[in-house]
Amino acid sequence: MGCNRSCGLITGAVIGAVLAVFGGILVTVGDMLTEKTVKKEAVLEEGTIAFKNRVKTDTHVYRQFWIFDVQNPDEVAVHSSKIKVKQRGPYTYRVRYLAKENITQDSENHTVSFLQPNGAIFEPSLSVGTEDDTFTVLNLAVAAAPHLYPNTFIQGILNSLIKKSKSSMFQNRTLKELLWGYTDPFLNLIPYPVATTVGVFYPYNNTADGIYKVFNGKDDISKVGIIDTYKGKKRLSYWESYCDMINGTDASSFPPFIEKTRVLQFFSSDICRSIYAVFSAEMNLKGIPVYRFTLPSLAFASPLQNPDNHCFCTEKIISKDCTLYGVLDISKCKEGKPVYISLPHFLHASPEIAEPIEGLSPNEEEHSTYLDVEPITGFTLQFARRLQINILVKPAKKIEALKGLKHNYLVPILWLNETATIGDEKAAMFIDQVTGKINLFRLVQIILRSIGTVMFLAFMISYCACQVKC
Repeated sequence: MGCNRSCGLITGAVIGAVLAVFGGILVTVGDMLTEKTVKKEAVLEEGTIAFKNRVKTDTHVYRQFWIFDVQNPDEVAVHSSKIKVKQRGPYTYRVRYLAKENITQDSENHTVSFLQPNGAIFEPSLSVGTEDDTFTVLNLAVAAAPHLYPNTFIQGILNSLIKKSKSSMFQNRTLKELLWGYTDPFLNLIPYPVATTVGVFYPYNNTADGIYKVFNGKDDISKVGIIDTYKGKKRLSYWESYCDMINGTDASSFPPFIEKTRVLQFFSSDICRSIYAVFSAEMNLKGIPVYRFTLPSLAFASPLQNPDNHCFCTEKIISKDCTLYGVLDISKCKEGKPVYISLPHFLHASPEIAEPIEGLSPNEEEHSTYLDVEPITGFTLQFARRLQINILVKPAKKIEALKGLKHNYLVPILWLNETATIGDEKAAMFIDQVTGKINLFRLVQIILRSIGTVMFLAFMISYCACQVKC
């Protein structure tokens, strides 16, 4: 009787051990199947989830604008007072709604190329006003004149045209004019051919961003989505020049199997450079576990703090020998115009930069940039790209509109928040096709391994107890 019982216990223990081993094998097999599936669906080719979501995306992307309305233009122009600004917004446009064009696969080099058409549709229901709302803002053409024409003789000639056109340091413009372009009266008087249309984002509508050529991941999934060339410019290695480098993806997705220690590099054509984000937190987005990566303050640091930014410091006086931080000079990619970018409200910038401006209130929650990335697939499911456009204005003795200034100003024009979130329907589909199946498979693995382990231990303990009694 005792022997029979012992045999039964041993049999139970063996069954438990088999279940535990089977659970372990299932874990290995499951991980292999998961990896195989993800690698297949992450490739940028017709029929995959990655291709549908990235190359033929139908996600709604919105770009919100807040305009810095100058409250004391005359005081600034005459007495070089602090600039008092009042933020007005948001004014919202839908962007990136046009399908990518000229999609071409290169099977030899394992790349896919495409154009991203630009377009913006105003969304009144998501805005505080209309495109006809008027603002007092910096006169973009007058402010740029001494930078583009440093010769004092030429500045004297330009001054006469500025006066004739009745232009000044500041101007009143509608939202539509400021963003998308207007005919400038001063430039319109210049007797030789120059571009007379001015706007922060002019030209934009009916233009295209690209051509982008990115790796499709067919031969190496670790390179999927990484930009090979942009407008014919080849990506460079890290050791050549970070400032000139086209590195990483376009941020819509990243190579799969992302770990928290990875630095996500991506290229932004708006600021003519590659930049990066680092892990900050685990989040849950509509039932999908994601990693949040944020743009660190080091990305806008001075060259002393971050040598990668050395070519965004182009002069020594205004930057105080390249010691100021929080802003980047992108004039080289803006045809010499004195354009500087920063985080909104000069978040993480040197106090000296914001000191001549009143009305700013930087805070991390509203003004930081982040990406919410699903770590298994590498897909970006939510993002908020926040950026401020500033113009450098300096005194010019030969230009009356600027001769009253006693020091340089980095004048904030506007800040934007470009954002998108995976829709409810897509989130449900993503859970059904990707994360749901993976989680269910892992749950089965855990249950089998747990039951097997418990059975093995229980039967072995009973067997030992039985043997002691015998």
